[in-house]
Amino acid sequence: MGLNIEEKKAVVSDMHEVFLNSQAVVAAEYSGLTVSQMTNLRREARALGLTVRVAKNSLAKLAIAGTGHECLRDDLVGPLILIISKDDPGAGARLVKEFANENEQLIAKAIAFGGESRPGTDLNLLASMPTLDEARAKLLSVLNGPATALLRLLKEPSSVLVRVLVAKNQKSD
Repeated sequence: MGLNIEEKKAVVSDMHEVFLNSQAVVAAEYSGLTVSQMTNLRREARALGLTVRVAKNSLAKLAIAGTGHECLRDDLVGPLILIISKDDPGAGARLVKEFANENEQLIAKAIAFGGESRPGTDLNLLASMPTLDEARAKLLSVLNGPATALLRLLKEPSSVLVRVLVAKNQKSD
């Protein structure tokens, strides 16, 4: 039995709110996955802070309108599962990539990120993005490198002097 108009409006409103507050969306075909496989996918997504939605494409198209992922509109064709990343844009792509390695029935069809739609074949681009913590660590290492080199350079003359004095002292003994 289908949803009545009020229920459909509630679904669209809820999904629209999720899309508004998200950074990336991965649309994947899931035909052929068992119920237990879908349950595992949802459990892993929940653990990563991702939102998973399966809805009629007509409702998803209404929900995505007016969001940064509206570019995905033409790609919503066929039975799709939408994996929505709120905080870490690459998390959904990494989940789909890892899950698809074990379950070849899950096929990425399209990705929306930064207001741009890309084909599912570009899943590795988004999946290879560093997490926020990894990006911060890389930035800190880049910022820390010159300061460390400067300290080493400033410290070098005094350590050379100490080595010369120690060598002179050992020579005179």
